[in-house]
Parts: sequence; structure tokens; C-alpha cells
Amino acid sequence: MKDLMTTAQSTTAMRRWRPPGLVALATAVALTALSGSAEAAKQTRQPAEAVAPREAGEPIMAIVSIKSQQVTFYDSDGWILRAPVSTGTTGRETPAGVFAIVEKDKDHRSTMYDDAWMPNMQRITWNGIALHGGPLPGYAASHGCVRMPFGFAEGLFDKTNIGMRVIISPNDAAPIDFTHPSLFVPKREAIAAVPNRADKLSAEAEEAIQAAAEAKKAAAAAAKEAASLPASLRKLEQQKAKADAELAFADKKIAAAKTDQARAQAEELKPKLATKAAEAASALDAAKAAAQPKRDAVAATKEAAKVAATRKADAVTAATDAKLALEPVSVYISRATQKLYVRRNTHKPAPDGGGEVFDTSIEVPVTIRNPDQPLGTHIFTAMAKSDTGLRWSVVTIENGDDAKDALDRITIPQDVWDRIGPTALPRSSIIISDEPLSAETNYRTEFVAVLSNHPQGGFITRKPTAPPPMEMASDDGWGNGGNGFGFFFQQQPNPQPINPRRRGQYQYYQPAQPMQRGFW
Repeated sequence: MKDLMTTAQSTTAMRRWRPPGLVALATAVALTALSGSAEAAKQTRQPAEAVAPREAGEPIMAIVSIKSQQVTFYDSDGWILRAPVSTGTTGRETPAGVFAIVEKDKDHRSTMYDDAWMPNMQRITWNGIALHGGPLPGYAASHGCVRMPFGFAEGLFDKTNIGMRVIISPNDAAPIDFTHPSLFVPKREAIAAVPNRADKLSAEAEEAIQAAAEAKKAAAAAAKEAASLPASLRKLEQQKAKADAELAFADKKIAAAKTDQARAQAEELKPKLATKAAEAASALDAAKAAAQPKRDAVAATKEAAKVAATRKADAVTAATDAKLALEPVSVYISRATQKLYVRRNTHKPAPDGGGEVFDTSIEVPVTIRNPDQPLGTHIFTAMAKSDTGLRWSVVTIENGDDAKDALDRITIPQDVWDRIGPTALPRSSIIISDEPLSAETNYRTEFVAVLSNHPQGGFITRKPTAPPPMEMASDDGWGNGGNGFGFFFQQQPNPQPINPRRRGQYQYYQPAQPMQRGFW
């Protein structure tokens, strides 16, 4: 206020003693000073870069605060890096929600904005939202991405991995320690047994694959051998019918003969025709008898191939699950869909060249008490091992129910917990949200969910994710050619939301049928 009054007094004095031109110049200088002061004030509110005064571990999550225009990275012991950011401007807002890094590109050029340089890009959605280096004016100014300082983005690039959680919060948020009986409690003996179990099941899967291939080959050979039977039998049936007709005609000629000579000629021909008819019948009966074993072989080999294919699928599923037990597990529970989803990174390069493939084989209903009441959006993360199993934290980015009460209201199928809980590792997570999964969620993303009551201009104005190929196969589920079994991935629908604030118009990830792995 003192500076403002001084400026005003100086301007008044100049009006008294100077010509009109100087008065106008002084006014312009004063306005510039005021504008500069406002801009300086805006710049001083911008957070500063900071590094924790300790040795940092591998980043587990990043939290972007839209309110404070700041990003903070956390390892298992707390925050390790902080920096100012610039999120999306009005109409191009950065979506608040839950994401994960799905692709990294050191020297990325935008395909949406005139080949704009986005160095050290770390993509969090396939429709173009990413963390990357860029100019920071001190306020939200991007088209929806999260700009970080150029040097900060460069130093960070090699520290993060595909699948690292990125939480974008409307307000300031941070992980706090959390305990609850519903969280995973791994068993040391189960984790220790995983490598040997994975090797054993992989070997069994290889045997099942080989047996299925041999059974399929045998079924194909039997079917090929039997393929000519219908035509051969039809030909013999026609020959027998013709011989029977000729014999019947001879009987008619004998009965209709008017002379002894005609009758004698007909009677002389009849034994030959009878022999021919008998031979045709005998040939047909023999062919039918010979065909039956071939038909039985077709049925038997077909059934054997079907049984072998089922065994193969079961063996491959078991082997795949055993391998996935070596990876952190992510669980998403949606009040909107009343479903639980499980994802694990296979680290298999996506066949279409972008990112890595995530296993999506578990999707089951859950029971939520008082389903009409909001749960909020809470991200529970296993930060590190502890004496009792895992040490957990929780980040809440949308208030609904308290994090503990939200977990209390959910009944999770015990078979799912038994399948994934005993081998849960640090960096595993459980997300509870009122939101359904975004349409941007597909086989090459971790979970993508956006808060529907916050603006998402920078998300919904972008092109939908390009449709991936309908199905892709590889030597195994990990892209290493190791065990000879693999996944098929089906294209998932991914229409984009229409309105940034109206929940009713959103289109979300809803597979037409439960996602299943196919094997053959």
C-alpha cells in the first residue's frame, strides 16, 4: 500500500509541474510498475525446487497439486523431490484423478501442437496428457499436460519406471501412514516359494502346450482322413441303387415277356444282375464298416484336442499368475460399477510400439455397503516391507467417506484376496473411488480414473486413444520367448467424455464381456 500511495503522489506532482506529454508518460510508467508488481507477486507464490536432505530411493509415486502448482515425488521413506509445475489453463484443465506412467520419451515432439518440443516426456494417458519439461510462467498455462522445470524433468527422467503412480489432486495432498485389516498381508513363505513355483508351472505349461499341439495335429489328421468318406459312401450307395434298379427291371421284363424267347433272354440276364446287386451291397456294407472306426477316431481326437486345450489354458494361466506374483499388484474398486479390477505390469513391450502390456485378467463384482453414499477417492500404497508384512500409506484426493470407513464398507471376494494377497510386494496399491475407470484404460495402461466433479478440459478436448490392433500374440506372456505361451489382447472401447462437469454424459471403460486371456 505504501508503494502504491507513493506512486500516486508522484503522478499527481507530475500533473502539476509537467507538460501533458510527460504526464501521459508518467502514467504509463506507473501502470507498468503496478503490473510488474502483480506479476512479481504471482511469481513469488510459485513453489521452489527442493531435494530431500537424504539419499533417495526409487520413486513410488508423484502427487501433483493443481491448487499449489507443485509436484512432489515420494520414495518409501517420504518425499524426495519437489518442483513447481504449470498445469492446464481454463478450458484446457489438467484432469484430477489417478494415473500411472505408461510411456517415456527423452526427446518427444507433440503430434497435437505443431511439433512442439516436450523434452523428457512421461506419458500418463494415451490421449496426450503427460509430465514433461516446459516453460513455467508461475501459474496454470498448459494445454492439459503437467509442465516441470526443464532441468528438473531431465534429472527425473531416468529415476522413474513405467507403472509408477501419478496422482493429480485438486488440492494439496500427501501420503500418511495407514493400517487396516483389509489391506494385503503377504506371507514370507509364499513369496519365497514364488520363483520355484513359477519355474515349475512354466515347465508344466510348456508340456501342456506341446500336448495340445500334438492333440490338435492328430485331430486334424483324423478329420482329413475321414473327409473323403461321405463322397465314397455316396458313390457306393449310387452303385447299389443302380444295380437294384437293373435287377428289378429284369423281373419286370420276365413278367411282361410275350414270347418264350424274350422270357428266356430276360431270365438269362437276371443272375448276372443279381450278382452285380449283391456285390454292390457287399461293397457298401464293407465301406460302412470301415468308415465307423474313422468316424470314431475323429470324435475321439477332437475330444482329446478339446481336453488338451483346456489343460493348456489352465496351465498357462497358472504359470502366468505365478510370474505375475513377482510383480507389485494394483487393485481398483469402483462404487460406480460395483466391481474390483486387478492389474500387474508384465513388462512386455506393447505390440503396437507404445509402452508396456498390463495383465487385465481379474475383474469381479464386489459388495459395497450403502452403495448410494460416496466413498471418496483414496489411494492406499504399500510403501515398504515391515515386520508384519507391509507398511501402508493413504492419499485422499476427494472426500467422501473417511479412508478407514470406506474400506470397512467394501466386501472383497476372499478367493481374489487369497490369489493375490499372500505374494503382495512393496509398491502394490488399492484404489477406492466413486468413479468408474476412464475410457483411457486399456491393456497398455495401469488404472486411469478421473474425478468427474472437476474440470477436465485438457483431457476431453484431445483425440481418443488410437484403436490398438484387435489381437496380438507373442512367444510368452513376457516377450522374452521364454516359455512358449502368450497373451491375446482384445481392443477395448475408448470413447472420450463429452462434458467436463456433467457426470451423466461421461463414457467410461466398460468391456463388452469380461476380459480374458486367450491361448492357442
